[in-house]
Amino acid sequence: MLALGRVDRAVVEDSARTAVAAAGSFLIAHLLRMPEAYWAAISTIIVVQSTLGAAWSISSQRFAGTVLGTASGALLSTYFGSNLAVFAAGVFLLGLLCAVLRLGSAYRFAGVTLAITMLVTRTSPAWVVALHRFVEVSVGIVVGLVISALWPTVVGARRKAR
Repeated sequence: MLALGRVDRAVVEDSARTAVAAAGSFLIAHLLRMPEAYWAAISTIIVVQSTLGAAWSISSQRFAGTVLGTASGALLSTYFGSNLAVFAAGVFLLGLLCAVLRLGSAYRFAGVTLAITMLVTRTSPAWVVALHRFVEVSVGIVVGLVISALWPTVVGARRKAR
């Protein structure tokens, strides 16, 4: 506790804001019976670590990437299984598609979602895994945006102490 006295109040508030948002999104995804609800918390942490304007911009990119990654992961896994060469081709094609669609950083999220959907061994069909990932990440994005709007970050809190 003594070390806490040296931490800026804004950092403490930002940490509390992030913790509340992450826990809330996890609980919502858990209530929706999502098998890997932690993806909601991860997405929320990423979103709330931005200002609202930046959060909105990056969240639209994250959402677009999630849609592309889950859709391509479901299709590729259904027809080719967990195949490394097909995964690599999918990552490559997602990069081209994101560039053509001018989706900027959506490529990063599309590739990550494709990897999670295709490379992690599961017993459920690929389209079910993709749907779960889409719901989990979407919950995280929405909760992160709502918290960012209702409890904006304190100016200067953005991790001076980290």
